[in-house]
Amino acid sequence: MEPLRIATMLPSATEIVCALGYRDSIVATSHECDYPGSVANLPSCTDTKIDITGNSLAIDQQVKLLVEQGLSVYKVDAELIRSLKPNLIVTQTQCEVCAASPKDLEDALTKWVGGGPSIISLEPNYLRDVWKDIEKVAAGLENPQAGITLIGDLQRRIDKLSKLAADYVTSQHLKTQLKRPRVGCIEWIDPLMAAGNWVPELVSLAGGEDVFGEAGKHSPWLDEEAIIREDPDIIIFMPCGYNIKETLKNLPTVTNKPWWNKLNAVRGKKVFIVDGNQYFNRPGPRLVESLEILLQLILPEVFLKEFNYENLGWISIKPKKA
Repeated sequence: MEPLRIATMLPSATEIVCALGYRDSIVATSHECDYPGSVANLPSCTDTKIDITGNSLAIDQQVKLLVEQGLSVYKVDAELIRSLKPNLIVTQTQCEVCAASPKDLEDALTKWVGGGPSIISLEPNYLRDVWKDIEKVAAGLENPQAGITLIGDLQRRIDKLSKLAADYVTSQHLKTQLKRPRVGCIEWIDPLMAAGNWVPELVSLAGGEDVFGEAGKHSPWLDEEAIIREDPDIIIFMPCGYNIKETLKNLPTVTNKPWWNKLNAVRGKKVFIVDGNQYFNRPGPRLVESLEILLQLILPEVFLKEFNYENLGWISIKPKKA
């Protein structure tokens, strides 16, 4: 049997393959793949056409211009892929602007000499779809049991955490009639976009109520009036592709607005930045860690000291002095 040679076209694919135990079979990744650290020195077969040094508005404008022209946001090094001879490529069809898609691979595949690689496309919308994608990858690796084992472990961790959260929320409601905290998750800063897909599910599992996004639906655009109207108890910034430092740099676009300091979340010191790039934006095994972060932010009286994500996976934003 021919040894596996895998090319992963996005970070979540890389993390899934590694979590299934096949790190040593990966021969190429995308330019964004950085976890686990052992993949850092692997050849990168993609790049972005976007100047990512600009602010969030400039990046959004570049993306929209390329999409309007019918062009991809990504460049694929077709020659490099062919030279590495992967027999399995894991890509995605969930979001054309989030990572390279099968369409971006057409040049490499049409000029392939000999039998071409198998293609697995990930397309998660709900949390359960992430598990299905893990099953799909495990089947492509001809090791379905590895997928069953990994999913079982991840689901057990989620079930344990969500039960603790649900029990606490129920007990507090019975005692004080307090409702679930209303949470606003923001996935892009300028223009404003709320988090969708699996994020509202994670918020619910963590004991909160997502007021902007809808589970299983793509991230919706968000206007200022919606933020003012919904006035969440907690606001969490998790911009796609941004770490905490990059989010901080772009945050004044929102926090300098005249209405910002009037929000309940701001006055209650319940505004946070999380590392969206490392956690929430990657539909893979580390969504469980994303849930743990949400538990710290939504139910700190129970979970703040249970995990070690503060200042690494999230920070608190202090309100500006008047």
